[in-house]
Amino acid sequence: MSVKVCLLGDSVAKGVIYDSEKGRYVYAKDSAVSLLERDTDITVDNLASFGCTVTKGEAMLDKCGKDINGYDYTVLEFGGNDCDFDWASVSDDPDASHECRTPLELFREKYTAMIKKIKKLGGRPVILNLPPIDARRYFSWISRNLSPSRIMCFLKEVDYISRWQEMFSIAVSQIAAACAVPVIDIRSAFLSKPDFRNYLCEDGIHPNEQGQRLIYDAVRRQIPAIQ
Repeated sequence: MSVKVCLLGDSVAKGVIYDSEKGRYVYAKDSAVSLLERDTDITVDNLASFGCTVTKGEAMLDKCGKDINGYDYTVLEFGGNDCDFDWASVSDDPDASHECRTPLELFREKYTAMIKKIKKLGGRPVILNLPPIDARRYFSWISRNLSPSRIMCFLKEVDYISRWQEMFSIAVSQIAAACAVPVIDIRSAFLSKPDFRNYLCEDGIHPNEQGQRLIYDAVRRQIPAIQ
């Protein structure tokens, strides 16, 4: 029996990777979604988009809301962009007060509201947590054409980036538990590897082709628990 899924999320869900040879972002040939559609009876309407936050996700949901009850599941994947900062502003004035794109408590509120709305529309929400990031590689990436030393004045230490991102992934699991919705753990698929960095792109945040396959394996392995 075919399973129809609506996917709302960011570039990780969209299967975006960084192609170092081309020097730009491209779509993975074998993304987690394309592998699921190829190897299972799951069809996915992938509405995820590059740079998407929960605020943009709310707008996505408003557009497709009337169709939500036509899907077997509505899968949500947010947080990676929400926890990010305006690094140019940080570089300009590291001593100022800087908020990430979606402050953590607002992230919780908006994500919870999305889940409740999906349920009210007759949908069945499922949440993905976040893949880990390589803080050092990402620091090098975001500080290009900016001032690394000034950004460090704000961060204090590079590893703060990964700890900050981890808080959002923990929040995702807490939100799922509070709302009684299934969470698919893709983070552990990376962390269980001897060096998860081998599964990330040059930018330190996007899973590469091998990382997308890790996501596929994790999702497929955990599907029976949510059906």
